[in-house]
Amino acid sequence: MTSPADSSNSSSSLRENATPSGTAARAPAAATPQEVLWIHRWTPSLLSLRVTRDSRFRFTPGHYARLGLPDSSGPAVFRPLSITSAPAEAHLEFFCTLVAGGAFSSLLDRCRVGDPVQVEKASYGFLTLDALAPGHDLWLIASGSGLGPYLSILRDPEVWSAFARIVVVHSVRRAAELAYAEELEHFAQQRSATTAAARLHYLPVVTREPGVTTLSQRIPALLADGSLATATGLSIDPEHSRVMVCGNPEMSRELRALLSERDFRTTRRGVLGQMAFEKYW
Repeated sequence: MTSPADSSNSSSSLRENATPSGTAARAPAAATPQEVLWIHRWTPSLLSLRVTRDSRFRFTPGHYARLGLPDSSGPAVFRPLSITSAPAEAHLEFFCTLVAGGAFSSLLDRCRVGDPVQVEKASYGFLTLDALAPGHDLWLIASGSGLGPYLSILRDPEVWSAFARIVVVHSVRRAAELAYAEELEHFAQQRSATTAAARLHYLPVVTREPGVTTLSQRIPALLADGSLATATGLSIDPEHSRVMVCGNPEMSRELRALLSERDFRTTRRGVLGQMAFEKYW
């Protein structure tokens, strides 16, 4: 795991082969027995689930937890998953991509309401608001189930008073993969009706079904050609903008390079920066 001083941190992984540096090999810390409360399948390979939560479990929006699933052939299989629920909620919610043939994914695919699970007692991660310098506009950029940590951030009241405007950019291949779209649209409508909180822009991007969304290029291209700024009416500059990126590594590398060219910096050695990244796998 990289140092907390570096907000370009290792990730809460949401895919089978996506594990934060240093977590895959170690044995899980003490875990509490929990139970599956709810499962929602967005597509055959994309699902959300809720599990019960130990009353002592604490986390910061943007953190991930290690979820363990029982395996009849051996010890429980643990994987780190971003928490999508708000800190005040009584359950823990996760948003996951299933990978064909993966040990954890195979177990998760068979989960049903009422099944036992385990949740490691500690939470982890640095993709949190305190990893960024104070700013005016917050950009939450995700591909696929990289949207997960942003849901927890948006479900927590703190973000709505910390920024004046919030932009959620969510890129997927197919329209069916636009999970949580209804909730994000509700946030945008609700917050636009009041001047006492940040206003939210929701920009869905579907890349392989032409015409489904206004924007259809890959996110790095949309940043480079000015389409993101045009769509929101907001400039993307280090003086006013704070950017979080969670998604596939190629997108993250390209966005890091493009933002660095605009003088965005990650947090290092105690100096708060203007961008933070989650390495997705």
